[in-house]
Amino acid sequence: MNTQNLNNIAELSLSDKIGQMLMIGFRGLSVDESSPVVQDIESGRIGGVILFDRDVTLNSDERNIQSPRQVKDLISSLKSFNKEKLLVSVDQEGGQVNRLKEKYGFPASVSQEYLGKLNNPETTAFYGSRTATTLAECGFNLNFAPDVDLNTNPDNPVLGKKERCFSADPAIVTENAEIIIDEHHKKKVLCTIKHFPGHGSSTADSHLGFVDVTNTWNEIELIPFNIIIEDGKADIVMTAHIFNANLDKKYPATLSKNVIDGILRKQLGFEGVVISDDMNMKAISDHYGLEQAIELAINAGVDILMFGNNVVFNENIASEAMYIIIDLVGNEKITEDRIDESYRRIMRIKEKI
Repeated sequence: MNTQNLNNIAELSLSDKIGQMLMIGFRGLSVDESSPVVQDIESGRIGGVILFDRDVTLNSDERNIQSPRQVKDLISSLKSFNKEKLLVSVDQEGGQVNRLKEKYGFPASVSQEYLGKLNNPETTAFYGSRTATTLAECGFNLNFAPDVDLNTNPDNPVLGKKERCFSADPAIVTENAEIIIDEHHKKKVLCTIKHFPGHGSSTADSHLGFVDVTNTWNEIELIPFNIIIEDGKADIVMTAHIFNANLDKKYPATLSKNVIDGILRKQLGFEGVVISDDMNMKAISDHYGLEQAIELAINAGVDILMFGNNVVFNENIASEAMYIIIDLVGNEKITEDRIDESYRRIMRIKEKI
């Protein structure tokens, strides 16, 4: 495969294209030829990985992150097994959502709420640059930040309570988010704005189950997404697993064609990569089987399916998801044209790294 020549797409196998649509989490502070994640990379079953500092299912502090040197070596090893550019990602918002912690030897970070309350461009740029430099030096090329949810519910257990939102004011959110993005782009690190179409008003955590924002969500939650997209600074948009009957009477946003294709693509004009929030989260996994969730997400417009492998762990998830998608295409439940759309978007974004 060659990221420089998307005209050769007809020569690629279906599995080559599907592999670029899968991102997984894995276990290990180091990898070698026998590691399951390396086998996934070498076989083209995945196009990206996500690193964590904690292993939730094992209740352990040993996962992928121990020290700056170890992380750099791990990422270098992962990339060495890949014939195509590998997306190597992390959740590094700062504050409580901070995988590269001081205790592991990384620079101190601050929360987005802290930056939003100060609302000082120089301070935001300083911390944005520090984060981007840290990621780039380790070899990361994708950060799942900044979070552009509005802090409309400060008691939100997964956002407001964790100081993850810059502000309830869309202008403050947008300005600070764009500064963070600019600093990452200087270091050739991609950013992800999240969680579309807005998670800030929720009263529950989609990691734990069904989340309904029908009565709390407001259209102003689209404003930061809209402006960042219009300004050409949105690399990747991450979906929220929230349900909003006013936007889709049947499906949560990640599985909703109305939300992703209708609002994000057509209304806001986003032409870049859409990535799902973790498909293992209970808002999805408790209500939809794996095959149904994958079919709905891809047909809704999701380009990369993320399986963090940290709510549950399945070292075979890449091959299982791959075979499911191949079968869905074979059974004409997903068109190969739809797969080609995602492949092209992903290859275009990989050219930036």
